[in-house]
Amino acid sequence: MSIWAGIVAAFGTVGMVLAGLFAARATKAAAAATADATQAAARAQAEPNQRAADLAAFQAIRDDMQDELDETKSELRSLRSLVRSFAWYVTELTTQMRVHRIEPPAPPDRVTEYNRTGV
Repeated sequence: MSIWAGIVAAFGTVGMVLAGLFAARATKAAAAATADATQAAARAQAEPNQRAADLAAFQAIRDDMQDELDETKSELRSLRSLVRSFAWYVTELTTQMRVHRIEPPAPPDRVTEYNRTGV
């Protein structure tokens, strides 16, 4: 074997090792890029499902709050009706007392304020 054949064989071996190193590095980078792309695709695919779950939760909360609000409005209407009935009843009693020449006691300040301002 000649010296030139030995040199070519040595350069060939070194070239093969370098090519292997470059190939390994490229494969490692490609694997990392593929993993990143797979994770990004999974996140993108999961996002609409998460949004749908969030929307369902918000709708459930809104429906519960709307039910509570409707119940509160109903109670408020009932209480207003009760207060008006009491006001009418007290007015009737006060009128009967005055017809019999009995002066009724003065109403509380809050009642006087309501009669004066309507609030």
